Amino acid sequence: MAVRATATAKNTMQKYERLLLTGAAGGLGRVLREGLRPCGRILRLSDIAPLGAASEGEELMPCDLADKSAVDALVRGCDAIVHLGGLATEHAFEQILEANIKGAFHVYEAARRHGVRRVVFASSNHVTGFHPVGQPLDAESPRRPDSYYGLSKCFGEDLARFYFDRYGVETACVRIGSCFPEPRDRRMLITWLSYRDLTDLVRCCLAAPRVGHTVVYGVSKNRDAWWDNSGAAHLRFEPRDSSEPWRERIESQPTAESGDPATQYQGAGFVQAGPFETPPAETPKTPKETS
Repeated sequence: MAVRATATAKNTMQKYERLLLTGAAGGLGRVLREGLRPCGRILRLSDIAPLGAASEGEELMPCDLADKSAVDALVRGCDAIVHLGGLATEHAFEQILEANIKGAFHVYEAARRHGVRRVVFASSNHVTGFHPVGQPLDAESPRRPDSYYGLSKCFGEDLARFYFDRYGVETACVRIGSCFPEPRDRRMLITWLSYRDLTDLVRCCLAAPRVGHTVVYGVSKNRDAWWDNSGAAHLRFEPRDSSEPWRERIESQPTAESGDPATQYQGAGFVQAGPFETPPAETPKTPKETS
């Protein structure tokens, strides 16, 4: 597959012939749909949600990631994949299984079959969400998933490791922090990732000459930090934004109650979401006889 190279300030940007973006209709997918246009001659966009009209240089291919044959067709002809597709919050395990676990397997198996050599996998900080607040972490720290969602991202990272070791498919696993237009609370003063920094990071993951199997935390240059990205220095990602402009407003908000688990663990509310069992049907009562 043809890959052209054009110069950038940091890395030699690889201009892919056809770059696939899954989850392109989601919040971050819409950001990257715009931001990744310089990275591919053709940007193939996929989601199960409506994608709108195609712009110049775009291909629209709606796809259910749980459908293996559909994913195989989706990946055919692509040079690289940015995989955002799947559920982005906590759900019942059965839903996570279809979208996030089966979906990730189908993407990697299709990548193997069609010779895709580079994947950027949208992992999450929730793979380490049960570490206590303030605990410094890096890519080698033990994973402590805080949810079924976090478990699915652990599976995706291991899947990426396996497909690199066995088949040579390189992956940058991006453990996305809190990616919103602006931070919303005290936790996000630490975990916030700006849209601009997200775009820069994904571009760096695509442009680096070699990524092997790399784990990198997606976080902006905030004053306080839990996560150390020194092991991903080869990506040459340098965040440009900071949560500091919002500090005064956020710190004026009321503090959470003492003892709230959401304030004790890095995964915040994810450590309390669920369970999602369907309540058992109530046993019908036997009507009382009347005299």
